[in-house]
Amino acid sequence: MSKEVTIVRNVLEANDRLAEELQNKFRVKKILCLNLMSSPGAGKTTLLERTLTELKDEFKMAVIEGDLQTDNDAQRVAATGAQAVQINTEGGCHLDSGMVMDALKAIDTDGLDILFVENVGNLVCPAEFNVGEDYKVTLLSVAEGDDKPEKYPFMFHISAVMLLNKTDLLPYVDFDLDKATNHAKKLNKDIEVMPISARTGENMDQWYDWLRKKRAEKL
Repeated sequence: MSKEVTIVRNVLEANDRLAEELQNKFRVKKILCLNLMSSPGAGKTTLLERTLTELKDEFKMAVIEGDLQTDNDAQRVAATGAQAVQINTEGGCHLDSGMVMDALKAIDTDGLDILFVENVGNLVCPAEFNVGEDYKVTLLSVAEGDDKPEKYPFMFHISAVMLLNKTDLLPYVDFDLDKATNHAKKLNKDIEVMPISARTGENMDQWYDWLRKKRAEKL
């Protein structure tokens, strides 16, 4: 048992060392790096498509896409005009710092303002592995259930923002915004909760203002 624990600890420590290297690189270049996490289908790519399109005149942005297979999401992101690099994990349930460091070689970081890392759809594994980000952002779709923060506490405990996405579906689903917010706040009193619809654009200004603020803090 102790050997297994040691192996896990060594893997996490090695990842953290690379994450620190990435953070130093982003600090020098004044790049805001965000780790986007959610379960599959919560709307991360749709969020990015709208964000990249509507803020393209304000920021130079790039995306590292993580997925089990295909480059579908990277193609959607690239269609906005932003730089996009796909990482296929071939069954792996999360990205790690080594993958991000390799992908970064294909991105022109000169003058880059914001780097989004769209992690593999999973509410467990991605929470354990830093990828050099300044902040973790978790999306929760209203179609998933308002008890997700209770069921996957660590993900929400370590996130700076919880985006409650697909609010345009609220009339059709049994989801209590207050309950989801309260669950998350019990885990992390500082988490910022933003109900949005990436599809319709509802309340996206709150998300954009947060991006502007955090990007300005890097300067």
